[in-house]
Amino acid sequence: MKEVKAIIRQFKLDNVITELHKIEGLPGITISEIKGFGKFKGRDEEITISEGLHQLVPKVKIEIVVHNDLVDEIVNTIQRTAHTGNPGDGKIFVTNLENVVKIRTNERGEIAI
Repeated sequence: MKEVKAIIRQFKLDNVITELHKIEGLPGITISEIKGFGKFKGRDEEITISEGLHQLVPKVKIEIVVHNDLVDEIVNTIQRTAHTGNPGDGKIFVTNLENVVKIRTNERGEIAI
């Protein structure tokens, strides 16, 4: 099992979700509105938010827990769809998961996805 986390530009979210929906077996996704900065500290972004002395950039985080066989397709779909070619396009992180527990049924492991 893997967890795919992607931090992308807000205006790319609808396109990314549309493309992810086309992946057969996609178990579901979680989306969060976040803010932060990367190497360029948000200097090249059109929209920034002042937090005290710092400028932060609003982004969206997508989280997907999947079977290993779907990881490459999901990562490639997000990368292709979220790409603009400009600094601030975001990042995709893939991590191993030790366990998943479905709260409703107490199923554990891959069957809980």
